[in-house]
Amino acid sequence: MKLTNQKGLAPIFIVLFITVISSAVLFLEKPPVISQTSLSPAVIVIPTPTPSETPSPSPVPTPSPSPIPTPIPKPTPSPIPTVVASAVPSAPAPVTTNTLPGPGYTRQTVNAEGQNYKVDIIAADLNTTKVIVDTASESDCSNNCPVMPLGDYVGRNGAYAGINGSFFCPPEYSSCSGKTNSFDTLVMNKNKRYFNSDNNVYSNIPAAIFSQGSARFVGRSLEWGRDTSPDSVIANYPLLITGGNINFTENPSEPKFGQKGPRTFIGIKGNMVYIGVIYGATMGESAKVLKALDMGDALNLDEGGSTALWHGGYKVGPGRNIPNAVLFVNR
Repeated sequence: MKLTNQKGLAPIFIVLFITVISSAVLFLEKPPVISQTSLSPAVIVIPTPTPSETPSPSPVPTPSPSPIPTPIPKPTPSPIPTVVASAVPSAPAPVTTNTLPGPGYTRQTVNAEGQNYKVDIIAADLNTTKVIVDTASESDCSNNCPVMPLGDYVGRNGAYAGINGSFFCPPEYSSCSGKTNSFDTLVMNKNKRYFNSDNNVYSNIPAAIFSQGSARFVGRSLEWGRDTSPDSVIANYPLLITGGNINFTENPSEPKFGQKGPRTFIGIKGNMVYIGVIYGATMGESAKVLKALDMGDALNLDEGGSTALWHGGYKVGPGRNIPNAVLFVNR
């Protein structure tokens, strides 16, 4: 009886077992759905840190520009010393000296009464150099006179140096109408031809007379006699230095003498002859500069737009064309 009853329960246990297994299967199939829903926030959270790492590249570019400026300062210093070094020898400070130079061309700074003046000087020995005056005209000329640049005078005489000559009447001056390019003062040119020797109005104009090995400067042209057979004679004004002393006195009737500009001169000291240009000086200041140089005698020449100085080429000029010029020729 008991055995029979126990056997009758077996099918019931089998059914219950199957039911439990089926429920378990159904239970196990639902969790994945739940787990996916429950994990979905985790999936959202996980990507969130990923963008947070995006700033990590931003620091990476930051250091990369820093090396770029670094090389820029490196080349910058190298040009600076190069420029400075090259400028120093090419533009030296002018040497101030109040000593007359030896033969040849010199540019120097002269101090006269506390002021500095730039001076171009050409020096020559009268024993080896002949001083001549050349004229564009062959005889006296009163109007539309021939003129030439200084370089042409130098070339046709085989001279090695030269300077513009005496005052004359340039065509651009209205006051020179009817006497264009003429000059009124005494000249004896290289051909021993005299100009304006009969012009008594200008007989009181100073003059410079050059001979072999010597020269003399006179306060008035009439003091010179024709029998001395000089190499050349040129008259002009004012006489700046005589006997080593300043000879010039300011004259209100000559307002241009008070203006600053280039002043040309011819002078002597012993057996040396000098031609040159003093820059940025009044007439009175040019006399002081020549006195500071210890010049023996010196005569002013034409200046302004006529200023021209030659030594192996133009040192100043050529300026306007001129009717006469002073030249240095080897003897």
